[in-house]
Amino acid sequence: MEAAIAANAVLGVVEPMSNGIGGDLFAIYWEAQTGKLTAINASGWAPKALTIDYLKARSTNMPNEGVHSVTVPGCVDGWAKLHERFGKLTWRELFLPAIYYAENGFPVTEIIHEQWRNGVSKLSADSNGRRIFLRDGVPPRVGEKFRNPELGAALKLIASGGAKAFYRGPIAKAILATCDRLGGTMSAADLSDFSSEWVTPISTEYRGWTVYELPPNGQGIAALEMLNILENFPISSYGPRTPEDLHVKMEAQKLAYADLLRYVADPHFSRIPVSGMLSKAYARQRAALIDHDRARCDAAPGDPPPSAGDTIYLAAVDREGNIASLIQSLYLGFGSGVVVDQYGFHLQNRGGLFKLDPNHPNALAPRKRPLHTIIPAFMEKGDLHMGFGIMGGFNQAQAHVQFVSNVVDFGLNIQAALEAPRFTKLTFGGCDFMIESRVPADVRQVLLGKGHQLEVLGDFSSQMGGGQAVIHDSAAKVNYGASSPRKDGAAIPEPPPYFATQSTRRPASAAGSRR
Repeated sequence: MEAAIAANAVLGVVEPMSNGIGGDLFAIYWEAQTGKLTAINASGWAPKALTIDYLKARSTNMPNEGVHSVTVPGCVDGWAKLHERFGKLTWRELFLPAIYYAENGFPVTEIIHEQWRNGVSKLSADSNGRRIFLRDGVPPRVGEKFRNPELGAALKLIASGGAKAFYRGPIAKAILATCDRLGGTMSAADLSDFSSEWVTPISTEYRGWTVYELPPNGQGIAALEMLNILENFPISSYGPRTPEDLHVKMEAQKLAYADLLRYVADPHFSRIPVSGMLSKAYARQRAALIDHDRARCDAAPGDPPPSAGDTIYLAAVDREGNIASLIQSLYLGFGSGVVVDQYGFHLQNRGGLFKLDPNHPNALAPRKRPLHTIIPAFMEKGDLHMGFGIMGGFNQAQAHVQFVSNVVDFGLNIQAALEAPRFTKLTFGGCDFMIESRVPADVRQVLLGKGHQLEVLGDFSSQMGGGQAVIHDSAAKVNYGASSPRKDGAAIPEPPPYFATQSTRRPASAAGSRR
């Protein structure tokens, strides 16, 4: 867990458009000694004074940028709770690498430069954004060292003062001053009253493997529903990336995502039919709607039995076999576009996912959390225990399913499973899909004949989301790591002892990714 927190803190410095202390966090932790799975939902709520009536008096839509899209950042509180329960090193030690890179700088890579360049208009609209993240109006060039000493100062305060510095101390005061200056509604109590929540993962069995996701308000339930639907088809006999394989998965995606959009919200405010959506019988009903010869362009939500966006993902496994599966985000690139005075970090725009329809389960309400896209995952079978995740807004649940199928149905190792060509659909309704060009042209032609509308992207498109995975084999006591080539991530092993002096203490190995 300390490796995960330390890596996350560094990623907030070197990839400011994708994550940071102004965003939310979700994590799953597997303890090797006990086999216990623990999960945390550190997603923040809307300010108490931000209501549908308040926004409708000012706009007709839920804003995706600006101060009214900001929800309370949950990341730092999530770090604190995870460290308190699972940490061994001192809290201060976890932030030394991030502070170093904030103060001394880091060279900007090609991928990060392009993402920075894509955010110029949003950065230009904020005075702090222009001053800190654009030099002479342009983003740092490839290879240029970028420093953010103001963010370094915020990290120093967190390192010395803990989460209180963020939610009650000088950083909280700066957040409130920034929001007040821009006409926002956030109050001191919105920050100080917030607490992330320990949750019980939800799961399903898929051909002998148990696959775990976090419960709503996240979209992980859509991945599990998709797997339940796919279990009704002989996927392995179709072969990987054949027309039959891709068609069934695309159709399952539309059915599960229709339910996602209709039902998933903050369970503290809405009754969500979780057990119904995860029911194998319900999956059979949904599977029966799939026509092998024709794509459905109008997939509607079902009637499950009632129950009693820009991101980083990283996975870490240590020498004891403990696994941290962690995802953290600002939502869209550079979040709300609002940079906190004095401290050089962006606030997230998660509020943009709320609805202004008061009858919708995901309707905006005070102190409510929106439907969330970021989801860490975990799966296990026998002695194999795997933390994994794939980024990219609403790409994530469908990407999880394709990864799981690559491992379970087609027997790929985790590196090959991450690299395999994928499809994604980032819209709701219609027959449009994006698909990587490595899917053969003759296969794409068959899919077009079935009615799918395909936008062909590059060989390793960032729209498909980078991802990471780690495995602990509890019988062999061996760890594995993998990282997708779609991003800047890498699978990094812990150095053997002969590379360190007796006094050196190193964090565990991690497979981490930028965005």
